[in-house]
Formats: sequence, structure tokens, C-alpha cells
Amino acid sequence: MRVAIVHPWFITNGGGERVIDALAGIFPSADLFALIVDKRSLSSAMQGRKIQSSFLSRIPMAGRYYQHLMPLYPLATSSLDVTGYDLVISSGGPATKGVVVSQNAKHVHYCHSPVRFLWDQYPVWHRRLPKVAQPGFAMAAHQLREWDFNSAQRVDHFIANSAFIAKRIQTYYRRTSTVIHPPVDTSRGYLAANRDDYYLCVARLVPGKRIDLLVETCSRLAKRLIIVGEGPEKHRLESLAADCVKFVGRVSESQLSDLYARARAFLFSAEEDFGIAPVEAQAYGLPVIAYGKGGVLETVLSCDRYPDNPTGVLYFEQTFESLRHALSRFESMEYSFDHKYIQAHAQAFDTTVFSREIHTLVDSLFERGDATASSTVRSQACVEVAPI
Repeated sequence: MRVAIVHPWFITNGGGERVIDALAGIFPSADLFALIVDKRSLSSAMQGRKIQSSFLSRIPMAGRYYQHLMPLYPLATSSLDVTGYDLVISSGGPATKGVVVSQNAKHVHYCHSPVRFLWDQYPVWHRRLPKVAQPGFAMAAHQLREWDFNSAQRVDHFIANSAFIAKRIQTYYRRTSTVIHPPVDTSRGYLAANRDDYYLCVARLVPGKRIDLLVETCSRLAKRLIIVGEGPEKHRLESLAADCVKFVGRVSESQLSDLYARARAFLFSAEEDFGIAPVEAQAYGLPVIAYGKGGVLETVLSCDRYPDNPTGVLYFEQTFESLRHALSRFESMEYSFDHKYIQAHAQAFDTTVFSREIHTLVDSLFERGDATASSTVRSQACVEVAPI
């Protein structure tokens, strides 16, 4: 079976790239395609793999300004020749699922989210622009939204990275999907003999992560907080921080493991489609204090809903008072958390689980045959996944 894996771009190394690393491991002879490739950003798993890119890769600074190139995505996507493959697995946004596959090929799309600025966040993005730019953005977004929806109808089967995203796929694409959570390497997790008096945050320092809420709250309450990560918000966040908040930037894997293992709890303030970092934290037996929307509702067992075996505390407003209350509640029950249970819970999201579920889905598609697969995909109920 000839397999092609299509990814929008290799310009950073985040959760989307971890999915590609895992898929490439499942299908080691697969050919890889992308719109934009920056070899400096490739993970160790991608080093040495041949990746065919589109003409966008030849545009200077394409990796930095990739969002501005979105009107060219339909043309660039159609330039990727994935004919002759039996299975095409695309991942990411509209830049991949629009590839033109052979008539008898199966096209599976792993969706992290329908593109936010084309769909649910379109009004917000439109308002942010200068008035002179708004008409052009509206016209381009309208055309891209039509292309995005139409290309979704040509996909044989959707995979959603969470039940939260499965609902959004149903809303915007009118398609059902199978939920397969992203792969998380929980094998590195271990339980430390002793824990220190600090909270931990691991994230890119960008506005959407709401790290400012964590900085403000811990500064006002004089709680020690260690923040791992880099990003354009770093200098602004440092200016807001008290001495108890420490920014350590990027760290090695061994240093990160040590920080995870010795922290009191992991703080998470974003509304994520899935959220890999809270799962990584739980692999070290670390309780999670998280904003209770999005993917964390599937990965963190809150003390309210699971009082016997919780893995964290959720708060439901991105405000100082809401997070302060969550911290207070955590500290009142800190020693009742079962670190071994938290670690075992995280293992339900391990890379081995992802691999097994991908194999099962692909096998079922080819076993059903062309006609059956098409009808089954469109009638299959949207999968709801309860926390394990």
C-alpha cells in the first residue's frame, strides 16, 4: 500500500508536528508532502526523510509570514501531486485537506480544528484589522471558506483530535468524525521522591495562551511559578511579573522532566483544542489546575466530577478571582491527590494508543470497500469520548 502524508508546513515543532512524527513512524515508507518546509525546524524523527514541498517554500520569509500567504493555499495545495497513492493522510487546516487524490484512494484527514479565523473567530479577526483592510479580508475569507468547506466534502474520513473538535467539524463541515487523541510520549514520566514549592507552566508565550493571567495571579498571591517556553509575549510578561515568577525559556528534555516531576501542580490557562502539556504533566503524577474549556475536559478529571480519583482542579472564568479560588481549593486538598493514579490516567493518551487506533481505523476503511466506506463515514455518529 502506497501512503502519502500531507502536512501544511514544517516551520515549528509543536503538537501538530508530533502527530506527523507519529504517523511517519506508523507508516515508515510513506512519502511526505508540505506547502512550506524549513529544514532547520525539522524534528529528529523527520531528519533524513524526503519531504516534497510546494512553490511557497521558495518564497523568501515564507515560514515567517505563512498566514499572509493563505490566499495562495488552494493553488499550492493542488500543486502537490499525491496521485498514485492508496492512502492519503492529511493533517492540519485547509492547506492539506484540499489535495486532489486518485479516484480509488482513501483520504483521511486528521483535524486539529476548523480554521478559527475563517469560522468561529472570523468576527474577532475582522474587527482587529484597520478599516481599510477589512473589505479585502472579508472577500478573501469568503472565498477561502467556500474552498475549505468544499474540500472537506471530498475527504473520505475525518479524525478529530478531541470530542470538542468533533463537534466543531460537525458544525462547520457537516461531517462526522472519529476521535483519536494526539500522541503523547508518557514513557518519560516518573514520580519524584520529593516535590518542591513551585507551580509550573509550559507553553508558547503568545496571547492566546493567557500566560498573563498566571503571571498576574501568582504575582499578587506571592506563589512561586516557573514558566518554560519562548515567544513574542516574553518581554511584556516579564514586565508584569513579581520576583516569585521565573522565566527559564527553552530547556532540555532532562531539565523539563525534572521540573515536571518536582512541581506542586501544573497551571494551564488557555482554551485548547486538545492540550498536550497537561497530559505530559500528568505523566509525572502532577495535578493540573486548568481553565475548564476545550480539550482539558477530556484529559483532566476534575475534583468536582471525580471526587474519588481526581487528577486536577478546573476553573471556568479567565479571571484572577476564578484562578485564585482554584489555587486555594487545590492547596486545601493537595495531599489527597494520588500521584500514581494521575500517572496511570495519562498513559491512556500515550503514543502506543494513538498508533493502535490509527491502525484500526485504516484497516476498517480498506476492509469495508469503496461503496461501504463512503456510506458508513457519512452516517457514523460523532464519537463522544469520556475521560478514562
